[in-house]
Amino acid sequence: MMPVAVGPYGQTQPSCFDRVKMGFMMGFAVGMAAGAMFGTFSCLRIGMRGRELMGGVGKTMMQSGGTFGTFMAIGMGIRC
Repeated sequence: MMPVAVGPYGQTQPSCFDRVKMGFMMGFAVGMAAGAMFGTFSCLRIGMRGRELMGGVGKTMMQSGGTFGTFMAIGMGIRC
C-alpha cells in the first residue's frame, strides 16, 4: 500500500487521476464558453435561426469543450 501524500496543513493531496479529471472538467467548461461565443457568432452569420441555431451552437459547444478538455487533461497528466 502506498503512503498518502500529506500537504503542509495536514490535508491529503488529490491523486493523479483526480487531477486529470479536474483538468478535463475545467477545460471542458472553458471550451463550452468559447464554443458558445464563437458558435453563436458563426451560426448567426450564416443565417441560422430557431431550432437550427440551437443545434448548431450546441454542437460547436460540445466539440470545443471536448477538445479543450482533452488538452487540459493531457497537460495535467504530464504534470503528475
